[in-house]
Amino acid sequence: MQAWRVRATMVNTLGDDAMTITAFGALAGDQPLASMTITRRAPGPHDVQIEIAYCGVCHSDLHQVRAEWAGTKYPCVPGHEIVGRVSAVGAEVSRFQVADLVGVGCIVDSCQHCDDCAVGLENYCNHMVGTYNGPTTDAPGHTLGGYSQRIVVHERFVLRITHPEAQLAAVAPLLCAGITTYSPLRHWKVGPGHRVGVVGIGGLGHMGLKLAHAMGAHVVAFTTSESKRAAALALGAHEVVVSRNAEEMTPFARSLDLILNTVAAPHDLDPFFQLLKRDATMALVGAPATPHAALQVFSLIMKRRRLAGSLIGGIPETQEMLNFCAEHDIVADIELIRADQINDAYARMLKGDVQYRFVIDSASLAR
Repeated sequence: MQAWRVRATMVNTLGDDAMTITAFGALAGDQPLASMTITRRAPGPHDVQIEIAYCGVCHSDLHQVRAEWAGTKYPCVPGHEIVGRVSAVGAEVSRFQVADLVGVGCIVDSCQHCDDCAVGLENYCNHMVGTYNGPTTDAPGHTLGGYSQRIVVHERFVLRITHPEAQLAAVAPLLCAGITTYSPLRHWKVGPGHRVGVVGIGGLGHMGLKLAHAMGAHVVAFTTSESKRAAALALGAHEVVVSRNAEEMTPFARSLDLILNTVAAPHDLDPFFQLLKRDATMALVGAPATPHAALQVFSLIMKRRRLAGSLIGGIPETQEMLNFCAEHDIVADIELIRADQINDAYARMLKGDVQYRFVIDSASLAR
């Protein structure tokens, strides 16, 4: 803890000339997001300054800005799916140079000394600093995210993008939705011969389908909506099941090696446990604001099944994911919006009215 505090203080003293930029954020949980002016520190020796081109809109942005999760600090400027170009680097930066295409995901700092950080799992560090709403000595005392024109980040937490520039907007959601689904697929060693279920065909789920398919698994999509059947097949599912239909669910009993549950709303998990083989796992990556229905323990113990969770990924794995996606020509399916459309986008996101990720065109902040 002491080492982390010392490092945070050092970062704050790296540059004296703060810069003002335009951002979109909220002053309270019951207020809409609006244009505001914020400050960024000048780049220090190890910092990378990035002109943000696009920023994805994550469901967790909505939870945070509306204080549906505990601990939101205001002003809250969300956004942790950031892509853009390097516009300045500190004197000791060795990995990046001006004009590089780069990204910033959910993490902008960690203690860098604990067991988790030592193995590249900064996402599990007890002192992981989120890209927004995390502790910092920069004004206003907490981090401000990517719904903004520019960001300054320590080079350790900057990621290299190798996709073609024409795909840049669609790359942005990979920094959260992509790594959130990639990490559990890699952790449970998904590959040819595996049968993987993906529950929910939304911002996370559509990435899970694409990634599991690219890894060589047989992919089964589970949706509550008949209207999403064709879309799920186009995204990479080999089979699609409407989960509200018991007759469709029954043939898949005890057939899956892994279920990736991406749904961000509380629902009954028990019907999906019945689809797992012995010793198989359901990994939760969706984060509802209220709990799921009560767990049926016998569904687990009778087949030694596992219920697990997974949180984004560390910096090395996130870079691995970006490289994998570039190699397999994987990007998110997006709808590009102006910054001043964000409140309408939140309302649509709550209704599931997006295929499958909103992305803010940061050029609109200057208008």
